[in-house]
Amino acid sequence: MKKIERYLLDRISNDGAIHLTLLDPEKFTPQAALKTAKEAEAAGTTAIMVGGSTAISSPELDDVVKEVGENIEIPVILFPGNVTGICPHADAVWFMSLLNSRDPYFIIGAQALGATLVKRYGLEPIPMGYIIVDGGGTAGLIGQANPIPYNMPDVAAIYALAAQYFGMRFVYLEAGSGAEKPVPPEMISKVRKLIDIPLIVGGGIRTGEDASRIVKAGADAIVTGTVVEVVSKTRERINELVQSIRLASKARVRT
Repeated sequence: MKKIERYLLDRISNDGAIHLTLLDPEKFTPQAALKTAKEAEAAGTTAIMVGGSTAISSPELDDVVKEVGENIEIPVILFPGNVTGICPHADAVWFMSLLNSRDPYFIIGAQALGATLVKRYGLEPIPMGYIIVDGGGTAGLIGQANPIPYNMPDVAAIYALAAQYFGMRFVYLEAGSGAEKPVPPEMISKVRKLIDIPLIVGGGIRTGEDASRIVKAGADAIVTGTVVEVVSKTRERINELVQSIRLASKARVRT
């Protein structure tokens, strides 16, 4: 286990659950991305994820990652939707497999092509099982996923357990960027009861109440991206989410 993975696990252990801010480099200039990242850092987010579902140019991604990574203290973790989502200057990369894709490319093909880049750039790979639920938004469409319906939590749970048995060290339930509603607590709870590794949940999370329900159901980390794209008061909104996550994790421990 290397530095960034240990940092994430320590923060989860200490705080109960954590918040991660996702920046899509297609929607930010490097300067705007840095401003948002600094506000998120001040509000208590644990790390900055950078990536998107569509194939952006590597120079565009690299400019954002370099600007952010050189000017904040918390880690920058790549969240690649394809090989073009890998670049230098980040601290780590979610080395993830879209487990319920119909296309082997998104299960292992892109990962094989990107592995040498991860090694060449000296990025810390963090193995993760990525599971698209409900519609999955752009990620589900581009990744040719068979999304797991919200009313089939047992199916999500067995995919998550398979990820753990493959040796992946995190599981991510993804409802998709801008989803109408987040992953339901019932699905999160089913997954949490079956796996021992950290559970990340993203998509459709807009309010402190959303975050609280998801953490109480068993999430170890919550990812939000859309809220920092459409809301001018980034620090206030992320602070609301962070505080709700912390309170919910304490309530979960007590019960």
